[in-house]
This record gives sequence, C-alpha cells and structure tokens, in this order.
Amino acid sequence: MANLVYIATSLDGYIATKEGGIEWLTNIPNPSGSDFGYADFIARVDAILMGRNTFEKVLSFGGWHYEKPVFVLSKSLTELPQRLEGKAELISGSPDKIQATLSRRGLENIYIDGGMVVQSFLQADLIDELIITTIPKLLGDGIPLFGKLERMKAFTHLSTEVINDCLVKSRYLRKKDASHETG
Repeated sequence: MANLVYIATSLDGYIATKEGGIEWLTNIPNPSGSDFGYADFIARVDAILMGRNTFEKVLSFGGWHYEKPVFVLSKSLTELPQRLEGKAELISGSPDKIQATLSRRGLENIYIDGGMVVQSFLQADLIDELIITTIPKLLGDGIPLFGKLERMKAFTHLSTEVINDCLVKSRYLRKKDASHETG
C-alpha cells in the first residue's frame, strides 16, 4: 500500500490562506493548458482520502470532479450530500485504522489530500510519496502543509521539474530505513 500526496504550496509553505482560501492558485500562468501532471498522478491511485475542510472546498466548486472513490475523514460530519452516494463516503479513525480499512477493501494506492490529513498521516509515518508544487507567491500566513512532528521524517528526492518558467514540482519518496530518522 502506498499513501501519496500531490499538493501545491506557496513559497512560504502554506496550502491555503488562514480562511482556507485558495484563490491565489487561480492566476498561475498556464499558456499550454497543462494539468501539471495531475491526470498521470490520479491514474496511479485507487482512491482519495480528504479531510472535511478540503471536501467542503471541493463542494464549493460545483459539480463532482472525481471518478475514483472518495473518503471524507471527519469527526463532525454525520452524512454527505445524497447526490454523492456511491461516489464518496465518510470515514473516521486513526491513520493506521483508516489504512487497514481501505486495504481490506482492495484499495492500495491512496491520494492523501488536505492539510490536517496529510499532517496526521505524516505523524503516523504513513506517507510514502510527496509531490509538492511550489507556487512563487508569499502568503505571509495561512494553513501550513507541514506541522509539528514527534520525530524527523526522511525522504529521498527523486526529481524536480520547472513548469511554465515559474512552478517548481518536486517528488520525494519516504526512506524506509528507520536509521535515517532521529529526534
């Protein structure tokens, strides 16, 4: 099983404004109409796990843009909109428990999305791959991609790509050797 993150951050490491806004992502130069590799990435995953805040942001876009099963991690939601029946479902529990549940259902490659969900899976040492696109903007404050960790997590750099002369997309794999972790 592999848990994968595909996300954009500002130069100062934020994934959204303090209010959860992502409008700063909308005016990125894209003369070729590229999807920045998203289609290739999403083809690799079996399902998407997102937090409640990310889910609510996705709903604000109108329509439903996912063909893969979506699991919404929430302690506060009790139901999802009926129109998403068979497309999305609620899930709760620790990262370990969620991973075991999804694996029992035959879902092996999971796209982990949303700041708090990414942070909790990192804390549990359950993120296998990070694909981070850095946007050349400073937000000054906001929702950080990374939070406090109990111990260092080591990753190996696989590649970096400059897109449209302004975006920097880097890919990292988690080092499996515990001797690389300290602290």
